[in-house]
Amino acid sequence: MEPTMRGQRWLARASLASAVAAVLVLAVFAGFKTFALLGVGLAGLAITAAAVWWILSRRGLPRVLAVLLALTAPVWVLVEFTRARLTWVVVASGALWLLAAGMGRAALARHAAPESMPERPAATFRHPMLIMNPRSGGGKVRRFALRERAGELGAEVVLLEWRGETDVAALARKCAAEGADLLGVAGGDGTQALVAEVAAALDLPFLVIPAGTRNHFALDLGLDREDPSKALDALHDGVELRVDLGRAGGRPFVNNVSFGAYAEVVQSPAYRDDKTRTTLKLLPDLLVGQGGARLTAHAGGQEFSDPQALLVSNNPYGTNDVAGLGRRTRLDGGVLGCVGVRVTSAAQAAGLLRGGQAAGLTWASATSVVVDADQEEIPVGIDGEAVRLGVPVHCEVRPGALRVIVPRLRPGTYRERPRLDWRLISRLGLTFRR
Repeated sequence: MEPTMRGQRWLARASLASAVAAVLVLAVFAGFKTFALLGVGLAGLAITAAAVWWILSRRGLPRVLAVLLALTAPVWVLVEFTRARLTWVVVASGALWLLAAGMGRAALARHAAPESMPERPAATFRHPMLIMNPRSGGGKVRRFALRERAGELGAEVVLLEWRGETDVAALARKCAAEGADLLGVAGGDGTQALVAEVAAALDLPFLVIPAGTRNHFALDLGLDREDPSKALDALHDGVELRVDLGRAGGRPFVNNVSFGAYAEVVQSPAYRDDKTRTTLKLLPDLLVGQGGARLTAHAGGQEFSDPQALLVSNNPYGTNDVAGLGRRTRLDGGVLGCVGVRVTSAAQAAGLLRGGQAAGLTWASATSVVVDADQEEIPVGIDGEAVRLGVPVHCEVRPGALRVIVPRLRPGTYRERPRLDWRLISRLGLTFRR
C-alpha cells in the first residue's frame, strides 16, 4: 500500500473513531436526556437562523431586537445544558465531533487533492511598464513605496493622475505602443481587468500588483495582499501562468459579474466609502422582493428563474462557504461559474450554511451565460464596479487568454476544504486490503 493511501485510511479510521466516541459520550453520560439536549440544540439553531434572517431583511427596531435574539438564543441553550448538569458532556461530545470532522476532511483532502495551475519560467523583461493608481486601496502605492521599488527593478511607472476621466485601457495601449514588453497594474480588480484585456489582446505578459481594497484576483493567484510590493519580485524571479479572462456585455472581468441584490447595492454612491453599512441599509428591500428587475438566466442546460442575486464568475468559486463567493481553486478551467441565490424564509437562510447543498442556491458551470430581465437595462457589478447594461447580457470566458507573471515564491494558491462525505470516509476507513 502506498504511504499516501495508508495515511488517508488511518485519518479516516481516526475520524470514524472520534465520531463514534462523540455518540457514546452522549449515550453513556446523558442517557435519555440526549433527546432533550438534541431538541434544545435544534431549537436554538432555528431561533438563531430566524434572527439572522430578520437582521438581514428588517431595519430599525426590528433589526435591533433580532440582534438581541441572535445573541440570546445560544446563551439560552448553554443555560439549559448547565441546568441539566451536562455542559461538560456536550462540550466533550462537540470536541470529538470537531476532531472527527477535521480528520475526515484531512483524509478527503489527501484523497482528492487538486492539481496546481501549470507554470513555466518567465522571460527576461527589457521594458516593463506599470500603471499605478495612487489613490487605490487608501494610498497603498505610496505606503508601500511601489513606485520606487519598481524603478529599482528597472520598470517604468505611469501614474493615474485622475484629473477628469481617465481611459485606463487607452493608457495601456499607449504603453504597449511605446515598446512595453510587460504591462502591469497596481490597483483594484476593476482596473486590473481593463489592462488585462489589453495585455491579452496583444499577447503581452501581465503583472498583478494588489494595491486595491480587496484584490480577489491576486488572492486566487496566490499573491501576498498584505504587502503588494512582494508582487514586484516577479520582475526578477517570476513564473508565467496561463489564466482565463471573462467578458460580460463587452466588458472584461477577472473575478465576477453580479446581478440582482448585490448589483443594486454596488450601484449606491455610498457603497465605495462604507460597504458594510450600505449593504445592511439596502438589503431589506432587496431580499423581500421590493423593486428591482426580475431576472432569468441560462448557463448551459441550467435555468435560473427569478433569483434575488446572481453571480457569474471567471471559473467557479468553492462551494463550502455561505453563498459560494469565497475563492477559486483554479483560474484556467475554461468555464464560468454561475450561482443563483433565492432566499424567502428563515429556513432557507439557515440552509445557506450548507454551502453547495443549500436549497436557496442553484449552481452551474458553462462556457457562456445569458442573463435577461423584465427591464431593458439593469444594474450590474463588474469586479465591484457599478455599471448599467442592456439586456440580454452575454457573459463568456476566454480560456488561457492571459499570460500572468507572478513571483516564484508566493503564499500559495487556494485548496478548497472538502465537503464532509461520511460515506467516502467510511469507505476509506473500513477498507483493509492492500
